Amino acid sequence: MLATLKQTAELVELFKVHGLKQTFRKGDFIIRPGDSPQGVFYIGEGLVKAYDITKYNEENLLIIRKHEEIFPLIWGLTGQERQVIYQTLAPTTTWQISREKFLEFIESKPDALAPLLDMTMEMYRLHSERILNLEYRTVRERIISFLLTMSERFGKPVDDGLLIEVPLRHQDIASSVNATRETTSRELSALERKGLLTNKQSLIVLRDLPGLRKHLD
Repeated sequence: MLATLKQTAELVELFKVHGLKQTFRKGDFIIRPGDSPQGVFYIGEGLVKAYDITKYNEENLLIIRKHEEIFPLIWGLTGQERQVIYQTLAPTTTWQISREKFLEFIESKPDALAPLLDMTMEMYRLHSERILNLEYRTVRERIISFLLTMSERFGKPVDDGLLIEVPLRHQDIASSVNATRETTSRELSALERKGLLTNKQSLIVLRDLPGLRKHLD
């Protein structure tokens, strides 16, 4: 990480002092389909799913944003718009500032770029891993790789394994690994029968990490 605690605190203070605090219920849209961003958001708590709609009218999961992250970061820095939808996966609190205020802060405090660069690097890493994941030959391998990556970002140790603290629908996983929802559901069931994971109400527990990694060797 490049940013110091002070640099990160100054960036957070920008949002909390000058921003509009908003609360959202699970499933609320923050940026709706077809809408242009109305500002830059800092997530105080909660989860926000970023996705687009394919030409087949299916959701394509891009990334899941968590607390202490900023979105839409590319638009905030460059002004380039993408047709990305942002929707909450859990009750969420955000602070919103205008893009003008965001850029003014960066220009007046060059050190503010350090925490933003950390976030950009993490975003780049996640998207790169998604691309590399597609090199695996089988859908099962791609699903396992996806779940292991998600566990690094959202994993919480529990009695029977590692809980991915993000609700993941089969369609979300399928779109991330370039598979159909039906095939994804079938492969998840097969992994569950092998005792490698459990999948209940869109929450997945990885029960055997060595066993899952062995499929990728």
